[in-house]
Amino acid sequence: MPDNAIHNFQSQFQGGVRPNLFTCSITPPGTQSVSGFEFHCKGTSMPGSTIGNIDVPYMGRQLKVPGDRTFADWTVTVFNDNGMKIRGMFENWMAAIQHHDVNEGVMHPYGRAQVFQKDRAGDVMRTYTVEMIYPTEVAAIDVAWDSNDAVEEYAVTFAVNDYHYDDGHETAGSGKSFKGSVTVGSDGSLNAEAIFNLLG
Repeated sequence: MPDNAIHNFQSQFQGGVRPNLFTCSITPPGTQSVSGFEFHCKGTSMPGSTIGNIDVPYMGRQLKVPGDRTFADWTVTVFNDNGMKIRGMFENWMAAIQHHDVNEGVMHPYGRAQVFQKDRAGDVMRTYTVEMIYPTEVAAIDVAWDSNDAVEEYAVTFAVNDYHYDDGHETAGSGKSFKGSVTVGSDGSLNAEAIFNLLG
């Protein structure tokens, strides 16, 4: 059968991977993953990184030598939940890193996230674990009286220090531990007074 036969293409392509078959979890420092976040995460990306080049000159030529790896910022787009608890968690996380009214904050602000790429049967094919992250921006939400038939959404941008990937599923609570915790209300709700407690 010739190489350009559609049957050969179909047997090799096998439908590809669908970008809408994913889930995402966020774990702030010292806590479990954020409840319900996987249902409110509208979109994100598999993290990226770049290895730089060092040009070393030699007798009129340039030798390319691998340089340092840098990690791109990572962004999630979130549907605003009833009660705005998820947004409140991100705002409290940022407030603990750098207070609004004084130049104070914690030294262990790192959380983690995971992106699970699923196949068409719903099984996890690959897990990206984004390590040692903290939010650098919680985007504004535009409100207006003429905004009908819409759900509020906003973007959260994270600085990234590391990520790794694995075949199959990895639970959000496994892997590296973090120093720090989040204080929440006695009823379990997140509140504006949440702080990070330094451990060790």
